[in-house]
Parts: sequence; C-alpha cells; structure tokens
Amino acid sequence: MDERMKAILILEDGTIFRGLGFGYPRTVIGEVVFTTGMVGYTEALTDPSFKGQILCFTYPLIGNYGVPPYDMVDEYGFPLHFESVGIKVEGVIVHEACPKPSHWSSVKSIDEWLREEKVPGIYGIDTRRLVMKLRTQGVMMGILSVYDVDEEIDVSGLFSKLRESTRYGEINFIKEVSVRKPIFYNSKTPRVRGLVAIIDCGIKLSIIRSILRRGYDVALLPYNVRAEYIMDLKPSGVVISNGPGNPKLCKETIKTTKALIEYGIPMLGICLGHQIISLALGAETYKLPYGHRGQNKPCVDLRTGMCYVTSQNHGYAVDKNTLKGTGLKLWFINADDKTVEGVINERRRILGVQFHPEASPGPNDTAWVFDYFVKIMESTNKS
Repeated sequence: MDERMKAILILEDGTIFRGLGFGYPRTVIGEVVFTTGMVGYTEALTDPSFKGQILCFTYPLIGNYGVPPYDMVDEYGFPLHFESVGIKVEGVIVHEACPKPSHWSSVKSIDEWLREEKVPGIYGIDTRRLVMKLRTQGVMMGILSVYDVDEEIDVSGLFSKLRESTRYGEINFIKEVSVRKPIFYNSKTPRVRGLVAIIDCGIKLSIIRSILRRGYDVALLPYNVRAEYIMDLKPSGVVISNGPGNPKLCKETIKTTKALIEYGIPMLGICLGHQIISLALGAETYKLPYGHRGQNKPCVDLRTGMCYVTSQNHGYAVDKNTLKGTGLKLWFINADDKTVEGVINERRRILGVQFHPEASPGPNDTAWVFDYFVKIMESTNKS
C-alpha cells in the first residue's frame, strides 16, 4: 500500500469521510451502495450490475485472500473467480484493505489489482457509520477522490462537481456493459439439448456457465437485439440477464421482450431481466431505499412455503400492487421486507427471479431455478 495516498469521500448530503487511498489515484462519481457479503470480493467487483456505483463492503477486512489471475479458467474459458473481465465498480470503500494476502491462487493484492485497472479506493474510514447513514437516508450519489498526500484537495470544488453530475437513475448503463455483437458458446456436452438465447444487459459469467452445464448451447446477444433475429436462431428458450441501472430506461430490451412474449417462447428473467419482463407485461418498478446487495438474503417460495438464502444485487424492485392484469403471479417474496423476489406465468412459460440463482458469490440454494427452466423448455419442445 502506498502510504503517500490519501482519499476523501463526499456524499450528496455534504457528509465527508477522510481516509487513506489505495488503488489508482483519480476522482470518480457514482451512487454509493453497500454489500453485506463476507467473501467474494473478486466476483462482486467484476459484476457488471455494479456499473456506475461506488461499492462499500460492510465486512471490515477485504483482500485477505488476494486476487487470482484472469487466466485461471473453467472448461469454457471463463475466468473462475470473476464475473466479467475487468472491474466494473467506479470505486471501492473498505474499512481495512489487506496489503499482504495469503492464498495459493493469489497473484496480487487488491491494491495492486485496483491500481492496474485504474479504480480508486478508500480505506481506514468508519464503514459502519457510512452504512447506517445509507440505511437511514437511502443510497445517495457520492464523489471519491484518491490523491497524493502533498496535494491540496479542493473540497468545495469536488462537492460542486458532484452536484452537477447526472444521477445514477438517469443513465442507461446497459449500453456500456452489453456485448456489441452476438457471441456463440458450445456446451461441450455429449448430447446438446438445444440453444438458449441470452439477452445481455450486463451478464455475469456464471449465468452463461449455468446454462452451458445443463447441456444447452448459448447465443449471447446485445441488449438491443430484435425479436425476429432471436426467433431465427430457433432457440429453446430466452434468458434476459442481470444488469445495472434503472429498468425503465431499457426501452429497446423491453420492446424485444414484449415481442418474444407474443411468440410464446419459454423465458427466464434474472434480476434486471425479471424487472424487464414485468415492465413488458404492464407492471411497474420503483427504487428501493438502499437495495438488496449481499449473499444472505432470505426469500420465500409462496408455492411451497420454503425459504431460501439467496445472493442479490439490485436497487430497484417490481411493485406487487401493479401485477394485477399482467398475467404474472407472485412467486417469491423477500422474507425481510416482503418485496417481490419472483414472478411466474406457467401457462405462458415465463419465469422471473429478482435474486441470483447462479450465486457466485453466495449460496447455491436456488440453482434449481435453472433446472425448472430446463424442464419448461423440454416440455415445450415435446408438445
């Protein structure tokens, strides 16, 4: 760690946190959010759903098991411990950043990783105080600056820059994290069951991996792909992925989803994809005060009464009061705040889950959602 680096975090309400800097010396603006995960920082920092956000870890020590190499890959060539290639958060906030990690797969510290990818971080602040503020007042925009100890920092100038910035909910981030052209993946299984088309709104690699390992080839498609192109591929089903930002700004993806629903193809929406399906059918979404981000979020399956511990990363939710007339039934609810965590229309073969069944990081309790989707696709193909 470079002891000559200082850092400052300013929130839009004027609150100032001064600490030590790590990573890359620069200034960034983003929505300040927090995650309650105790492990999985390499997966979290590379999750495209965090695009446009400055991420605070509630767990006090981050970086203790270091950072593995990107070229440590699985059978599909995907990096094993990352959800995309490259850090997607704008900045990082931790109480303590471990300077000397210990793990057999580690090739660098979190400080070195952030520095290489030009991402600033602040440590040595009271993250509990910050999180309590965000839980009380809701997430807010912030500006993070990492600078040399000899520099004079212009606090009022930073605050002015923050006030003039575009708010998180007004930016369509999926344009920045979606693939630009179709990419095709082979499942590498002895008997390929079919093809699943995935609309990429900022997908985690573990979602692609979860489909491939169930015997389906994958066509990963841009967020603005047309429904006609998808249907020409003759897919067994369509997945609409997770991603960052306000779901109501995803107008092109919502339009495509509406058309696909009319075709009657089996469909699974995950996180942002679940919100897009709901919007396409006439429901509404709204912004949560501080969202659900972490690996310990309990969700209740209303059809069975079972409660599952899930991995989550979202700041918006579907309004359950607007589901009437959409054809969607409430499937899962959050056990803590009773918000919508899943919707279903079995007749039209539509599934949507707000949580992440692929986990990574987090528990695999709900991986069966992919198996359920496979069952629906297979029953459709037989009929």
